Amino acid sequence: MNEIRYQPIGVIHSPFKESKGTPIQPTAARGIPGTVEVFPEYAEGLEGIGGFSHLILIYHFHLSRKSPLKVKPFMDDKPHGIFTIRGPSRPNPIGISVVHLLKVEGNILHIQDIDIVDGTPLLDIKPYVPKFDIREVERIGWLEENVHKLPTSKDDGRFT
Repeated sequence: MNEIRYQPIGVIHSPFKESKGTPIQPTAARGIPGTVEVFPEYAEGLEGIGGFSHLILIYHFHLSRKSPLKVKPFMDDKPHGIFTIRGPSRPNPIGISVVHLLKVEGNILHIQDIDIVDGTPLLDIKPYVPKFDIREVERIGWLEENVHKLPTSKDDGRFT
């Protein structure tokens, strides 16, 4: 298979200077502000984005290390396959977060509910549309017993 390469379209700014202490999901980051700086050459692509209240940010976990395929996640003491957790250290360190868009100033998006480390390279932005993106689910795997831990969970630095 051919190599796949992406170039950042911007950079994400947040109050979190390292992964340790960063909320591990946007729901654990409610109200935390940040900005998304879209590089000028991509700014035209932001036209109309202010009409959306929430955005999906797709980004590169630039501080992550390669991880084994089985790890103990933040919210459990048992090992699980890397594809059953949402941590940053993975074969392709790509992250996604749904954030609340507050306002747009030129190529700067003011957001909140940010669970992303400052300086993270932005790969793409997509509008979050509940009618498209929300599905009823029957199972959430090992998280069923641990999801109650989420509101206060912060990155403990184990999986950078």
